[in-house]
Amino acid sequence: MGAIQTNLIDPVSNVLWSYVLIYVLLGVGLYLGVRTRFVQVRMFGRMIRQIASSRNDAGAGISSFQAFCVGLASRVGTGNIAGVAIALTLGGPGAIFWMWVVALIGMATALVEATLAQVFKVPAGDGSFRGGPAFYIERGLGSRRGGIVFAVLLIFTFGVAFNMVQANTISEVLASGHGVGEGWSAAGLMVLTAVVVFGGVRRIARVAEFMLPAMALAYVLLAAVIIALNVTQVGAVLGTIVTAAFGVGEAAAGITGGLAAALLNGAKRGLFSNEAGMGSAPNAAATATTSHPVKQGLVQSLGVFVDTIIVCSATAFIILFAGPDVYRPGETTEGASLTQAAVAHELGSGLTWVMSVLIFVFAFSSVLGNYSYAEVNLTFLRARPAALTVFRVVVIGVVGAGALLELATVWALADVAMGFMALVNLVALVLLGRWALGALRDFERQTKAGQDPVFRTTGNPDLPRDLPDSVWTDEHAGAKNTTA
Repeated sequence: MGAIQTNLIDPVSNVLWSYVLIYVLLGVGLYLGVRTRFVQVRMFGRMIRQIASSRNDAGAGISSFQAFCVGLASRVGTGNIAGVAIALTLGGPGAIFWMWVVALIGMATALVEATLAQVFKVPAGDGSFRGGPAFYIERGLGSRRGGIVFAVLLIFTFGVAFNMVQANTISEVLASGHGVGEGWSAAGLMVLTAVVVFGGVRRIARVAEFMLPAMALAYVLLAAVIIALNVTQVGAVLGTIVTAAFGVGEAAAGITGGLAAALLNGAKRGLFSNEAGMGSAPNAAATATTSHPVKQGLVQSLGVFVDTIIVCSATAFIILFAGPDVYRPGETTEGASLTQAAVAHELGSGLTWVMSVLIFVFAFSSVLGNYSYAEVNLTFLRARPAALTVFRVVVIGVVGAGALLELATVWALADVAMGFMALVNLVALVLLGRWALGALRDFERQTKAGQDPVFRTTGNPDLPRDLPDSVWTDEHAGAKNTTA
């Protein structure tokens, strides 16, 4: 695998990220930010209020909060713990600044893609919905082939590459912290994955609803304790992050590439972590039962903020507080074990088990979220039950393989896979942005009139055209889409 990475994966990744994707990602994010009048700033308070009211009973469907948690299950994972550590190692402290930039710009992108997923979603037959980029590419752009291309890319990226990353992180932490052999980790993960994936998307939503918020809160509280113990260093750490972001200062001295390394690694790991623009979270957003697409767009946009500005920042501060005793940029490409070592350095080795549990939950929940995305896109491809069964077996197998492979190879494969997937989705967002912008105008107009916004796709003056075959115009739409 090392030769394949050096001769094939790395050159493709370098061209894709250094010369194409980073500019497209930031360019589209800024474009959508301007077109939405920077909705991530204007409506931040509404995002928080929307979360507070999103656990309403969705009947047979999936609530807005459950859909948010499935999206968070994929977002909050190894990207927040291992990904941040790798960004710090390869890009220096400045990489964290660029992760913040990608996230803040990406909040507008996340709102647009989640809103489009809601606008073009379809009924699933079990009281819930299905949707995402494959669906809005087909129904919005009239391109079944384009939808198929995206679906295939997502199935490989999330069903294979990203699940290998999550399993690799768990295996690494158990080996470095507790001496557990990779073979045992692989076997245990395969069994646990089999139990859940054969339960389908509904079971994943129920598991994520309770598991993710509790673990994310526990991790943030752990970081808060470490920050409180090092409160006098907060200003210095922030200064280091900002100056190193532009290749300035002692912190950037050991990083090959300076500014370029900080920007590239921050953007890569930021996108992997918060997924804004990648086209993955819209698959979760579409499943929600809600009265207006923008409501779910606001919820998913806040998910980007929670993921990067809160959880990723927590990891960065933990590592940077540990200092040179633990963190030596440019020397090694450690992942989650670096974060684990930093926590042990600050709070004692007794916290190793706590960190192991948290990392395990984050990574394994991402396996569940990743699988749910892949299953939605298999549905788009009209896969038969036998094909779904085969795919579940494949997912179980790649989880086992990921636990055994080398860290660098697994992450390199994931970078290339998510890069191609994001490019397809970002092009679709630009072409279909007028639908999301129209939905946002409709939402704001009704809100200003003191109404609880209700969406319709026929006779709506804010939309580019009528969408008569939409669930929003079905005679039962009012009953199906009135929660959250």
